[in-house]
Amino acid sequence: MAEDSSSTVTGVDETLSNGGEEHGAEVSPNLNTSADGFPSMTLNIWPPSQRSRDAVIQRLIETLSTPSVLSKRYGVLPPAEASSTARLIEEEAFAAAADGACATSVEEGVILLQKYSKEISRRAIGAVKEKGSTVPPLSNGADNAASVSDESAPPSADADGESS
Repeated sequence: MAEDSSSTVTGVDETLSNGGEEHGAEVSPNLNTSADGFPSMTLNIWPPSQRSRDAVIQRLIETLSTPSVLSKRYGVLPPAEASSTARLIEEEAFAAAADGACATSVEEGVILLQKYSKEISRRAIGAVKEKGSTVPPLSNGADNAASVSDESAPPSADADGESS
């Protein structure tokens, strides 16, 4: 049992020694020790590591080029176009979130990370709306016809005569 504990601690040490890159956050040990005798550490949420940014880009490419909630409504982008669009979305979102801001605390880093995430979502939706008008949406026929008629039709009355 003690052997398992030491291997777990070694894994933590390896993650900390590589700057926390395995999880996308930068962890840097300070030389100061806390009141309990353990070295204190600083967690930097912002800016995200390049590895985290690359993971965001890969997820965006997947979302834009394969069947997803967005593709059902706006269509799927070809992989090459999805790749260039995803890279542009991530770069613009990062620049918008960073915009001269420097996180001096974990709380400020979290706020910047939330802004980055919202910018990615907003830009991804904008991109598929813009490019989706030229790409046919995925559908099985009946679903697409129902969604089009639902959007253009006035609210319908239910069996009791009440409108929804």
